Amino acid sequence: MRPKVLLVNPPIYDFAAHDFWLRPYGLLGVAGRLRGQADFCFFDYMDRRPDDAASSSNRWGRGRFNSERIAAPEVLAHVPRYFRRFGLPRELFTSCLQEQGPFDYALIQTMMTYWYPGVSEVIEDIRRFRPEARIVLGGNYAILCGDHARGLGADLVVDGIDLEPLWSFMQVPADQEQAALWEAYDALETGALKLTDGCPFQCSYCSVPRVYGRFRPRPVARSLAELDLLVSRGAKNVAFYDDALLFDAEHVLTPFLNEVLRRSIRVNLHTPNALNARFLTLDLADLMVRAGFKTFYLGFESASRQWQRSTGGKVVSEELALAVEHLFAAGTDPADVTAYQILGHPASDTQELEASMRFVHSLGIRGMLADFAPIPGTPDGEACRQWVDLEEPLMHNKTAFPIIRLGFDEVNRLKDLQRRLNRSVGGP
Repeated sequence: MRPKVLLVNPPIYDFAAHDFWLRPYGLLGVAGRLRGQADFCFFDYMDRRPDDAASSSNRWGRGRFNSERIAAPEVLAHVPRYFRRFGLPRELFTSCLQEQGPFDYALIQTMMTYWYPGVSEVIEDIRRFRPEARIVLGGNYAILCGDHARGLGADLVVDGIDLEPLWSFMQVPADQEQAALWEAYDALETGALKLTDGCPFQCSYCSVPRVYGRFRPRPVARSLAELDLLVSRGAKNVAFYDDALLFDAEHVLTPFLNEVLRRSIRVNLHTPNALNARFLTLDLADLMVRAGFKTFYLGFESASRQWQRSTGGKVVSEELALAVEHLFAAGTDPADVTAYQILGHPASDTQELEASMRFVHSLGIRGMLADFAPIPGTPDGEACRQWVDLEEPLMHNKTAFPIIRLGFDEVNRLKDLQRRLNRSVGGP
């Protein structure tokens, strides 16, 4: 008899959250490998329902989450921002547990380390209403804060990318070639896709090498099959979750996109994870635009040479400028090109952030301030112990840390400046 497996994407407890093509891709990827070997019940707290006017989507499928204001945890009570619970009402999940159970296993996705209160809420409800279910946690929080995650009371915490402990625990054979379980959604407007895993770079502020390991391309045929599944399920927008999408493009992205064009697959493609501008050639930019890419997010972080060298030297100013030229030549709307810059980095004194913001603006594109989150185990995260207690994952919060590092007034000043600069470029 096949096991019945509950899949849960928890609610988010945070100062801010927005549906930036957010899907529980890791959870669905694990479930996909069990396709045909288990029966599934899926509850996504972060699924924005089309009948909810407050969560309507913009032209590219992004939008606001349902939310309610709640009291901030004690360690964050000093942060002058409203704290909220984002996601569907709790009673919908408890009704699901009572109506759809019993379950043999409950797999819960974790993402940001400081979102663990939502994970704790889900575990509490499962233990109350479905105590027979054996609970498994996986994802970023489980990997980066394994000891803390084990304290929430799950039966298994998968604290690495090796899933053999999970398959052994469930005693179900896994098919590694299967696509993510996108059919778990009744309706699907937005999906996600990865052509690769891991990253070849070692940026001092990034946890990707620790969480996902070395750079590894996925089989192109498997990625194409997953895109076909997404489109067949109704997805109009697909976001790439790769951390190094343009690396080794000749053998990965280029053949994938050529096949997308050959098959005349019509879907809007997006790049919420930072693209490395160094690899964005004119030919590649043209191919990406022709294949359906609509939005481009470029990793830049800072125009300061000193800061670039100290954090890994991934992209310098001239490379960003050239990449933007290529995108414009390929016909990309300037309002759909954005460069990320980090706000609140521990080395902010050398970052020259305001000058970097003005440089990005001079290129005719939009800028976005990406709030810095101190991730334990990374060089830059460890440097933040002088300001926050990294043993408490709530203190990894990306809204809180820039305010702690720079002050409330300075953070507001820089964000207001970014909004003013973006107004002359256009877009949302």
